[in-house]
Amino acid sequence: MTDATLLPRVADFIGSPRQLLIDGKLQDAADGRTFATIDPATETEIVQVAQAGIEDVNRAVAAARRAFEHGSAWNRFTPRQRGRLLWKIADLLEENADEFAQLEALDGGKPFVGARDGDVATAAELFRYFAGWANKIEGTTIPFSSESAQFHAYTVREPIGVVAGIVPWNFPLTMAAFKIIPAITVGNTVVLKPAEQTPLSALRLGELMLEAGLPAGVVNVLPGFGDTGAALVDHIDVDKVAFTGSTAVGKKIAAAASQNLKKVSLELGGKAPNIVFDDADLSKAIPGSAHAAFFNQGQCCVNGSRLYVQRGVFDEVVAGIAEIARGINVGSAFDESTDMGPLISDEQFAKVTGYLEAGVAEGATVAEGGSAWATAATSCARRCSPTSASRCPSRRTRSSDRS
Repeated sequence: MTDATLLPRVADFIGSPRQLLIDGKLQDAADGRTFATIDPATETEIVQVAQAGIEDVNRAVAAARRAFEHGSAWNRFTPRQRGRLLWKIADLLEENADEFAQLEALDGGKPFVGARDGDVATAAELFRYFAGWANKIEGTTIPFSSESAQFHAYTVREPIGVVAGIVPWNFPLTMAAFKIIPAITVGNTVVLKPAEQTPLSALRLGELMLEAGLPAGVVNVLPGFGDTGAALVDHIDVDKVAFTGSTAVGKKIAAAASQNLKKVSLELGGKAPNIVFDDADLSKAIPGSAHAAFFNQGQCCVNGSRLYVQRGVFDEVVAGIAEIARGINVGSAFDESTDMGPLISDEQFAKVTGYLEAGVAEGATVAEGGSAWATAATSCARRCSPTSASRCPSRRTRSSDRS
């Protein structure tokens, strides 16, 4: 990636330190702390980002509470007006799709084309989908009576209040959309904590929503680390926590939220198996299984991390997937021919290679790849996934041991 690769809007966005978004304003952290967000392809700093602390959490939650309360600008939005606003945000997302895709490629290593046609397009469609729900949230009437009297009973669905959204790094924009959109569709307000590895697209989304006409304080964005998320979960004035991430952290959130009976929704890690029987259409099953394994560099909570194949077609399926892996083009996220970019961090790289090493130690046979790319070049993905032994033209050397 070079400066010439970037759109002027993206270059301008990362040209100065990024601030917190609180109450419709970009603000420094109260204690002045910042952290570097890193390009995973080159391990170089992209830009310094404000690091939210407890005081910033308090300010953001207070802003979200004011925006939620009766008499606020947001409270006066009718369901139809909320729907129209969501639709307008979707239009703006599509108009700025290349900008958001470049931010995702830069901050998370996603191939640009996949980010634009997948992540950004999905986020835009989520806004449109929920726009249709805004005026269709209904209650019920209940025929209720006793022996001596009849009653009129009914239910009304009302917004819960301030929602804390905590999202992971593998689909930064899409996950932010999933947390924000359902909440604001029905009149809630949101404090979003993006993953510390990938804060940029969430911050830009917050600005875009303000441009579309979202009132100040309805969506607040607080980049930070685990202590920021913990402060949100513990905050007495947060009514609900929506979290996507690891099972271990999900358990901690559920335990902390129980102290004041916050509502909690958790989307946690899992192990997703693919099963191929010998009567399957292998022309579809083989590429489908490969896509399930390698999609998003394998960094996906529904990644097909296990594959069970009936003995009659086992060798053919393994050979087919190995051939697909061999042809994956590993390279710069900004090269439109790239199929696979870098893993997000050294931590994830060590985890993936550790699994591979453990498998071999326990008797597994490597059908293709199995070793990391050499690190001769910095213009491309330094931490390319070792699950693929594909070609990378921008590298001078690569590991060649295969079995």
